[in-house]
This record gives sequence, C-alpha cells and structure tokens, in this order.
Amino acid sequence: MTRHLLTLDSIGRDGILVDLELARHLKTIKGMARDTLPGGRVGLIFDKPSTRTRVSFEAAAWGLGMLPITLRPDELQLGRGETIADTARVLSRYLSALVIRTFEQARVEELARHATIPVINALTDDHHPCQALADVLTLQEEFGEFAGLRVAFVGDGNNVCNSLIQAAGYLGFTLAVSTPEGYEPKPEIVEAARANCAQYGGAIELGHDVRAAAQGADAVYTDVWASMGQEKEREERARVFAGYCVNSQLMALASPRAIFLHCLPAHRGDEVTDEVMDGPQSRVWDEAENRWYTEQALLYMLITGEERWEKIG
Repeated sequence: MTRHLLTLDSIGRDGILVDLELARHLKTIKGMARDTLPGGRVGLIFDKPSTRTRVSFEAAAWGLGMLPITLRPDELQLGRGETIADTARVLSRYLSALVIRTFEQARVEELARHATIPVINALTDDHHPCQALADVLTLQEEFGEFAGLRVAFVGDGNNVCNSLIQAAGYLGFTLAVSTPEGYEPKPEIVEAARANCAQYGGAIELGHDVRAAAQGADAVYTDVWASMGQEKEREERARVFAGYCVNSQLMALASPRAIFLHCLPAHRGDEVTDEVMDGPQSRVWDEAENRWYTEQALLYMLITGEERWEKIG
C-alpha cells in the first residue's frame, strides 16, 4: 500500500521517530545524499504561496538526487475542469511523489485516494504536518528527550496547532494551548491526541489564559493571527488576539531555559515582538532550517518504504 503524509496520523509515533532519526543524520551531512534516489521526480503543487515550503522541498529533493518540479495553479488543468482524481492518476505516471500546499484537507485526501505514489500534505487549512516535524526536531535538538517537556502554544488554534497537538500525543510531551474563545483547535484532534497521551505520556491542556499556559514552559510557540485565506478577518482578529502577543514579559513566565518558536512568516509587532523574535531565546531560524532535513527524510521514507538508511551519506 502506498504511504502518504496527510496528517501525522498517517505515519504515527514510529514514523515520526524514524523521520527524526534520519533527519538528524541528514543534517550532519547538510542534506547532501545525491546518490540516494537519482532520477526520481517530485511534483510540488502550490495553491498557496510559499517561501520555506517551496525552497525546503526543492532543496530536499535535489539533495537526494531527485528533480523537483514546481507547479502553480495556472499551470495545471485542474483550474480548467480536470478532476482531482484524473490529475492524481496522470501525475502518478510521471512522478515519484507529489507534494501539495492547498486549502481544503479533502483536496489532499482525494489526491491520495487516486494516486499510486506518496502524497504529502505541505499545508492545508486543517493541518501542517511538515511544520510539526521540524518543530519537534528543534525541540529534540534543544532538550534531548520529549518526556517532561512543557510547550505553550499561544494564539490561534489553527493548522499548525492541530499538527502540534498530534505530535504531542505521539511523543509524550505536554502541550498547553491558549486561544481566545471561539478559536480553539479541532476537538476531535484534541480527543485523539489525549488518547495517545494516555499511552505515551504528556497531556493536552486547553485554556484562554495566556499567562497560565506560558508558566514554566520549556518552549513558547506562536503563529500569525490571520492565516492565508483569512485576510478579510485580519482587523477583527487583531482586536480579538490583542492579549496574545509573545513579548519579554510573557517569556519571563516560562522556564529559564525556555526557547521561542514560530513557524514563520512572522508579523512582528502582532503575535511576537522584535525583542523575542531576535533575542537569545529564539530558535526560529533553526526551526526553519529543520524543514529541509525533516522533509528530505520524509521523501526518502515514503518513496522507498525503508526505515533504515545505510545507503545515505
């Protein structure tokens, strides 16, 4: 059966741990493993604009010896009436894997149903599993073990938050989510993650008190208040989220060893201040770089079906 990454549930705890182990190895060789999958082709469909996702996936594919082929919506027949199913079938004849960054989760799932190659969710309105893999690699590099960690997520219970909740459930760290009322993460994702916490440890805490979430946290994480497709809500969201800015006062409530994380791009002065973003606790640039290695590991794992990589580097 073809393996996909639709959400972190697609690969589960074992897949996440394999990805992290391989990513750490790839980082030691700066992603240069060009004799690993020579001649492979990776399609990259971007219905939403991108900086980190596009460049990291292209670099990841090239580093494995593969050809990345980037496709904009106006370059595909999808916009002229071809079905998602037909697109999946034909692209499966050309490519080794297909990466898509889009709006509806259902769009990614339909591609996967009809594709005979791995389909990777590079962001939807509901999930951002590739970002979560880079996030947990950054946590692992900083702290070593996940057990006992407390991570505070402050802001919108969005796609990034949903995927981080899944990661916490599988890896056994505590995630304290603080959102305004009405902006909580999806309850079914929280419920499933809590069931995993019962097996692997950790906890998922939900609340609206940003200071309570940050208290004693080992990492404080935030994201933009208005994601792509929510531009018309920006003014209203700025009012609702006004008390959810990560500043030096909030970071002072966290653990003395606490780090700051952000999936980027950041709207400085809204969800985070310059002093935190550029300060000594910030790990946002390491986090962004880790997209490269975790995605490279993911491509290898899904395309080959292997969980060992003696051939790499």
